[in-house]
Amino acid sequence: MKEEELTRLLTLAAEDVRPAQPATAGWERARRVRRTRRVAGAGALAVALLAGGTAIALRPADPPPPATSATPSPTRHPAPVQTPPAELSYPGDPLGRLGDPVGATLSAKPVRRALALHQPVDPQTGTEGRIRVLGDDGIVRDLDVVTPARTRDADGNEAVPLKTGSLSRDGRTAAFAQTDEVIVVDLTTAAVRRFPLKGYLEHVLWSGDRLLVGDDATTYEVDPRTGAARKLPVSPWNVVTPDPAAPDLRDPADPGRGDRPNVLLELGGTPPGLTRIEWGDGTHPGGGTHRGSGPVDFRALPPGNLVEEFYGRGWQRGDLVARAGWITTGNMGSLEGVAVLNARTGVVTHLLVLGRDRWKGCCEVLGWDRDGAVLLRHSPGGLLRWRPGTVEITGVTRNLYGAVSLAAG
Repeated sequence: MKEEELTRLLTLAAEDVRPAQPATAGWERARRVRRTRRVAGAGALAVALLAGGTAIALRPADPPPPATSATPSPTRHPAPVQTPPAELSYPGDPLGRLGDPVGATLSAKPVRRALALHQPVDPQTGTEGRIRVLGDDGIVRDLDVVTPARTRDADGNEAVPLKTGSLSRDGRTAAFAQTDEVIVVDLTTAAVRRFPLKGYLEHVLWSGDRLLVGDDATTYEVDPRTGAARKLPVSPWNVVTPDPAAPDLRDPADPGRGDRPNVLLELGGTPPGLTRIEWGDGTHPGGGTHRGSGPVDFRALPPGNLVEEFYGRGWQRGDLVARAGWITTGNMGSLEGVAVLNARTGVVTHLLVLGRDRWKGCCEVLGWDRDGAVLLRHSPGGLLRWRPGTVEITGVTRNLYGAVSLAAG
């Protein structure tokens, strides 16, 4: 084969089908090119072998890569011990309007549902103002239908009447513990009821559609419609605000389980413990009070992290309970923080570290929102929203001084 013919064949072998041509012509040209390439390849190999020219190395196609199964990425769990960012973001929140000026009175404009109650307190003088109601329409109302007095204990210590547990979960009713009575306000009608109840009553929280009211040593369950009351075998300081939608926490071995005995949780003590209290109504063989206690378990946290003592009110949501406390982390103790623990096992799953040198009881938990975030006080006048499952911590409001109660839990 002459050099000119070899050049022509190799040139044809390098041609490609031009995409600009119609499909039919392209397929036909490709067929011709493939046929010419086979001829050119045979001729070129013959020339190389016979003429001793440059050898053309032929190698088999690369083998397919070995089959590998896709390895799923490991599931990332949020750190059990968390801290707020140095600079909080404030993405906007309906509760941010709690500090707005009063726009109406409750008597003139009752709410459909209240988001929160707020009693302003001057941070310089400690003087409290009137209680305000933030409706779901964004309007702040003056609670003009009643003026609750300060609560006081047997030793004469006083506190503002608005407590973190005053507002019901549905935002329709508010309750205020008083000396020898409890005040119940229907926020949707502005109607006020007063029920006599013996004692220096300070504590108030909601258990479903019932009201729990207590003094230093006694807890009463009150029907907010009739005022009928009975004593409960629980601590007014450590009883956890229950979640009516929570799974059944009663002991499966309890013989009275089928008769729906009452059950509440206590969280507190030194060292901290979790207690489940069950009591019947006297209609089943296993009547009476049953208490099951166990220590709070910190083994799910890194070593050196624990709660020294809880304070404020504990709040349940499903199988979880959140409560503020003084904590230790590493070699630092007496820090402010919030713990989230399993209501069945007592295992602390998350710890929020908020530092020290804050005012007394700075970081009290106010409840849970519907998305599973913990709402808490932070620095004078601040509110935070903490999502333990995603490590997201955002600000709700900066300058809200005084007592706050949320329709959350």
